[in-house]
Amino acid sequence: MAEPLKDMYNKEFLSQFGEKVHAVYEIFDTEGFVATVIDDTWDELKLMDRMRKITKTLGEYLPEEYEEALDVLFAIDEACVGFPYLFFPNFVAVYGQANQNWELSMKALKRFTKRSSAEFAVRPFIMRDPHRMMCRMLSWSTDSNEHVRRLASEGCRPRLPWGEALTMFKSDPSSVIYVLEQLKEDPSIYVRKSVANNLNDISKDNPLKIIEMVRRLKGVHPHTDWILRHGCRSLIRKANPEVMKLFGYGESIDRPISTNSSLSVDPGELNIGESCELKYELYIRSGEPIHIRIEYGIDFVKKRGNTSRKLFLLSDKTVQGVHCISGIKVHKWVELTTRRHYSGEHRILILINGCEVASTVMKLNL
Repeated sequence: MAEPLKDMYNKEFLSQFGEKVHAVYEIFDTEGFVATVIDDTWDELKLMDRMRKITKTLGEYLPEEYEEALDVLFAIDEACVGFPYLFFPNFVAVYGQANQNWELSMKALKRFTKRSSAEFAVRPFIMRDPHRMMCRMLSWSTDSNEHVRRLASEGCRPRLPWGEALTMFKSDPSSVIYVLEQLKEDPSIYVRKSVANNLNDISKDNPLKIIEMVRRLKGVHPHTDWILRHGCRSLIRKANPEVMKLFGYGESIDRPISTNSSLSVDPGELNIGESCELKYELYIRSGEPIHIRIEYGIDFVKKRGNTSRKLFLLSDKTVQGVHCISGIKVHKWVELTTRRHYSGEHRILILINGCEVASTVMKLNL
């Protein structure tokens, strides 16, 4: 089993980081810093809590003046690259909120995001002064560096995973959309993925705004089309009629897309940690070629006995009429950080363009 991601923050990592600081700031107490971070509460802390603990402790061991502390971090940031160094921008979020430090903090966030990512650190600034911060995000959206442009999108996602929700943008995403419009043809796939993820966030609270964007922008540029399609994935999974039509999926209003479908699971009973095979056969109706999206769904049993459905993509393509699609999919019932399994009967189903066409049941044991 892979080690938890939080374990990247260990004594060895902290000691090596402390030595980097000590090399440019001679009075930095590496041993004291490490001992303060890894205290009696350390083992119980989750990933983001460990990152915040490092940040807070760093504030105790760096110069008291914010500008002087940043000078130390600026002296070593080129040697501190990657996800573990999220505490660099987090330092800005924790200690750089004062109005007199705003421009310096913006300089630091822009600089640090090129080494790691400031997507979480910008959010306190947005919540403190949305208009001022979104104006800065707008300027970042035209920056020559792809990491800075991505920050303009990723930092204002209303539902950023691991980040505090930006409720004001759930209610009115207009200022977010304005920033995303500047990135709709971005040459970087790294940026385009972020823009699409932001649109997908918005679609969960404001689907009509995303549908309006698709109507207005689809066909303008290949990069834009990719963003719109990926940004509408939640609406497509829900088989939103307008979105399905805009992206050319076949309709089943006049008659079903599948004339005959079957689904079986083997074995029908297994334990957590084991795998099963899903076998399916789908017969597509006669007529013109049709664009279909095939998914399998599982109604996962939850702790209290209720269920929650998760969909998994099998295929998304255009097929000829009177066409048989068959396949075998292996599903692993392993524990994930994002999903915990519980015993009971799990309903499994096949959907074509959001419509259920076949189902079966299997039993999961602890």
